[in-house]
Amino acid sequence: MTEYGLIGFPLVHSFSKKYFTEKFERENISAVYKNFEMESVEGLMRLIAEHTDLRGFNITIPHKQAVIPLLSKMSDGVREIGACNCIKVSRSAGGEVSLSGHNTDIIGFMDSIRPLLQPHHTKALVLGTGGASKAVVCGLRRLGIIPTLVSRHKGTDTLTYSDLDEQTLAEHTVIVNCTPLGTFPKVDTCPDIPYDYIGERHLLYDLVYNPEQTLFMQRGEAQGATVKNGLEMLHRQAEAGWTIWNSDND
Repeated sequence: MTEYGLIGFPLVHSFSKKYFTEKFERENISAVYKNFEMESVEGLMRLIAEHTDLRGFNITIPHKQAVIPLLSKMSDGVREIGACNCIKVSRSAGGEVSLSGHNTDIIGFMDSIRPLLQPHHTKALVLGTGGASKAVVCGLRRLGIIPTLVSRHKGTDTLTYSDLDEQTLAEHTVIVNCTPLGTFPKVDTCPDIPYDYIGERHLLYDLVYNPEQTLFMQRGEAQGATVKNGLEMLHRQAEAGWTIWNSDND
């Protein structure tokens, strides 16, 4: 049976395994999705050799950078942000293995936020500077939106939360939360931004999806902003991975 899977450590909870297992059952696809818990990627090629029916897998922390030297090919997104979360496994007639690396977080984010964008959404504040923010920044640029990072620490091209005044929020009408603030069970927390300066022209997008409506979203919606959580982004990136694994191209 065709196999797909998730590589990471630890794998206490896996959105991907649940999503694809349900997809395979719903669509009568003869395949299985497995969790492959690995502390390092040193044994990855051996695992692929042993699982001859493995056609593709997702990569989660802490291996999104470590797998890059193992890739035969990589997408522009992987090259741009230095992180890979989706690999297609190709095998030649002689059994030679080729790995093609992609970043479906970029695709998932773009596909999810695109329907909500308006002509005045030309600049964005990206809250947080972790791995997720790199995919968001890349996606925003591809959508023609100028991103500005916001962090607790000042940087060359990074604002601090105390820099966010009325004028800054008036100019940046898209705000994307890439921090874990507000995630269950700490649902009473949210990014420290001046919500009073948010209005109807703003779009607040939260990568957090549990709870369904975070405090960040609640406070934005109370000011008239359009809000959205990150659940559809997860679904979209999962489907993007499925398309990559089953494409004739690498």
